[in-house]
Amino acid sequence: MATDPSPAALQATLFEFAITELVRRHRGSFQPLWSAESWAKLLIWLALNCGCSGDEAGLRAFAEALGPLLSARLRRLFFERELDDLELRLMADPAEPQVLILAQAPEPARLQPERVHQALERCGLSERVAGPEAWQQLDGLVRIPWR
Repeated sequence: MATDPSPAALQATLFEFAITELVRRHRGSFQPLWSAESWAKLLIWLALNCGCSGDEAGLRAFAEALGPLLSARLRRLFFERELDDLELRLMADPAEPQVLILAQAPEPARLQPERVHQALERCGLSERVAGPEAWQQLDGLVRIPWR
């Protein structure tokens, strides 16, 4: 017999759902995409909408309130894309030395260069990363250096 989740578990699940949807729906609004600047703009927008002042002290208080775990989770969501039709997941944090493209299914065909190129094109990253000669294919992922 299954038991109903506790109120705390329901609140945690609701928070996770809400923050995930919020970041995914608005991340394209902060230009230039795939940049530290866009990440900073998202954090400022979140801080202002949470009632923080836009001055340095208010923004610092917001960042401290997020803490390192939630900040890392938000950043990953912000710089990650799931391309379901290609069965690929793209992780392109500009703070990292490379873009990672991971296969969502075990078939090696998922990481063929034309599929990887299609994923980069769709996400607007083709001009921001090195060409195919610099790509490194590993088991289940492709590493692509930034330009």
